Amino acid sequence: MSKQKVESILSQLDSSPTPRHLVAYLTAKLLQANFVDYSNQEIQNSQSGFIARAGSLVAWKNGKQTSKNGFRIVGAHTDSPGLRIKPNPDGRRFGFNTLQVEIYGSPLLNSWLDRDLGIAGHVVLKSGAIKLFRSVASVARISQLAVHLDREVNERGLILDKHLHLSPAWSSAQKAPSFLTWVAQQTKCTIRDIVQIDAQLFDTHNAAVVGADSSFIASGRLDNQASCWAAISALLESRSGAATQVVALFDHEEVGSESATGAAGPLLEHSLEQIAAVQGISRTGFLETLSNSSCISADNAHAVHHNYPERHDLSHGPIINQGPALKLNSNQRYATSSTSAAMFISACSKAKVKHQVFVSRNNMPCGSTIGPITATRLGIDTVDVGVPQLSMHSAREVCGVNDLISLQLALKAYLN
Repeated sequence: MSKQKVESILSQLDSSPTPRHLVAYLTAKLLQANFVDYSNQEIQNSQSGFIARAGSLVAWKNGKQTSKNGFRIVGAHTDSPGLRIKPNPDGRRFGFNTLQVEIYGSPLLNSWLDRDLGIAGHVVLKSGAIKLFRSVASVARISQLAVHLDREVNERGLILDKHLHLSPAWSSAQKAPSFLTWVAQQTKCTIRDIVQIDAQLFDTHNAAVVGADSSFIASGRLDNQASCWAAISALLESRSGAATQVVALFDHEEVGSESATGAAGPLLEHSLEQIAAVQGISRTGFLETLSNSSCISADNAHAVHHNYPERHDLSHGPIINQGPALKLNSNQRYATSSTSAAMFISACSKAKVKHQVFVSRNNMPCGSTIGPITATRLGIDTVDVGVPQLSMHSAREVCGVNDLISLQLALKAYLN
């Protein structure tokens, strides 16, 4: 286990409470590695570059024979389910100043209760500038009802009204500042300067290595920042080759990917076409290049839960720390084909890491990923893979340290 890699994973998770924070963090890493920022300029024929769009990022290293060998793409997503702050959030209830929230995606709602929560996001200013912010300390809490007032909760299960029961308390002062005032203080802006606020709650507890053998990573947003780390670090460590190596990290996967910066949008397609054009590849040649390309969609998988083994097909259930999972679904919820599966197995073999196979139970439908979207939009043979994890969509998730490092090594072998 590489101590340096683990520290890198933890640093990214702690620095990235929102997709835009993650993109800012990874942008700094790419600039440090001499990637050229083409976010606001025409792409030139440099060896490596990137485009950042809000909470999404496309980065690449040019290949020597792209038209013949195509693009080797690793895709992942930057967003995670959670609780977003509404535009007019301020409320006061029975001595508590509260905030109204909107549920984003499909989080495990109970996991947000009784946690020390921070607030992070960005503001858009009159000048058009965007400023990121995050609270230094925990500032909010959603408290669960005491068992004395809900005697049957342990037998019946917790029942939450999504509109009534998720408002966090964040102060008790009678003349507390409004949320807008607080954000202005956090960003060192005046209220008049702020046109729009985009903010969300996050668990302030730092990412950590846990377990008696230090074999697990526990953190918020492992789904899917774990894959983002593996993809970008693989790209940074890979050597340039015949194919052009690409990492595409998309926002809004948890809500369907249909946005300007989601996988169903044009960001990746337009970026690939521009990269090809700079390399002297015609439009017709670009379409031929896509047919020679491949994609790995990296998004976490469901590890077999030790307390709920009946929820898994145990013949196809990945075990934590026994290798990344190859994800298959004949109904195309995953994009894996026989040829793309063989490609990933070959990469694992080259990297000398084990892999596992994940297939859902027939009575337990699986979710989906950016894989089928990318395959459909670009016609590129795609494989879905991911690190096995527990507590998916919780405010705090867990995965295996060895699995995450193994995924990174496999992605690096694939890019190379």
